[in-house]
Amino acid sequence: MAESTSHIKPIVDKFGRIHNYLRISLTERCNLRCFYCMPEEGVALREKSVFMSSEEIIAIAKEFVELGIKKIRLTGGEPLVKKDAAYIIEELGKLPIELAITTNAVNVDKFIDVLKCAQVKSINVSLDSLVADRFNAISRRSYFDRIMSNINLLLENDFEVKVNVVLIKGTNDDEIIDFINWTKKTKINIRFIEFMPFDGNKWEWEKKVSFKELLDKVDEHYGADGFHKIQDAKNDTSRNYQLKNGQGTFGIISSVTNPFCDTCNRIRLTADGKIKNCLFSESESDLLTAYRNNESIEPIIRNSILAKHPERGGNVAFENLTEKAIKNRSMITIGG
Repeated sequence: MAESTSHIKPIVDKFGRIHNYLRISLTERCNLRCFYCMPEEGVALREKSVFMSSEEIIAIAKEFVELGIKKIRLTGGEPLVKKDAAYIIEELGKLPIELAITTNAVNVDKFIDVLKCAQVKSINVSLDSLVADRFNAISRRSYFDRIMSNINLLLENDFEVKVNVVLIKGTNDDEIIDFINWTKKTKINIRFIEFMPFDGNKWEWEKKVSFKELLDKVDEHYGADGFHKIQDAKNDTSRNYQLKNGQGTFGIISSVTNPFCDTCNRIRLTADGKIKNCLFSESESDLLTAYRNNESIEPIIRNSILAKHPERGGNVAFENLTEKAIKNRSMITIGG
């Protein structure tokens, strides 16, 4: 796997976007129940055989790497509740890729050595409030103190930590400045994510906080000289900023009101082995069945990406959409 990949034909869609970033959902299970991710009634439990085994995850990931994937991010559900999560992380860490993970950090203290061994440097942590009672209400669990302790543990161990905050008007939008103030003396990246429509999450236009609204609030509080735009990384989903003399940074991911589709390089693989070429796509391609039938998965991968819409899964007219009109999975069954 360490051989040169210069001869590889990249995975490209019909708009010329090269796809070299794979997000793998390890499981649909989670130890939190955040309402924007999991429907109130939960998700239907399915047979174990429906999902990729640890061995299948590793083998399929290797095939993606052979097609030019340069970065893999593990998601869920909560990836660290997956049986054999440590084994999967260790094995993927041997591949010639950048390996990253998105977690709620509830169990991250048990995986510090594994993450270091696999050379995982970037860790995204989901945290939607800095107020314990509010966070526990959003997540329908009581792990706030444990999560904050584990975020500090990650920082102490020199991991690059990004904190993902799903902003919902009337729920946590009054904490925008509190989150940004965290970056004054802490080398942390806060990323505000627009509330997005998925099955069962009671999304409404009125609950969104747009890119402009958020930036106006920041400008009002800090003034034009109190923060500045910084260079975004190639293919970055967020527009990034920094406070004057701040140690950390903050960014805005505006998938709904100000999308970044023109530079998208992402492929999503669900825990049950389906490719989603866009987070908002209604269509999926079954990779796992083909793999189990010893068929080549390369044509499925390439055809899925070729069928990708220019933006937002073809749901361009978002202003006319409601949560019920979105024919998509719940977020927990897609992967972050």
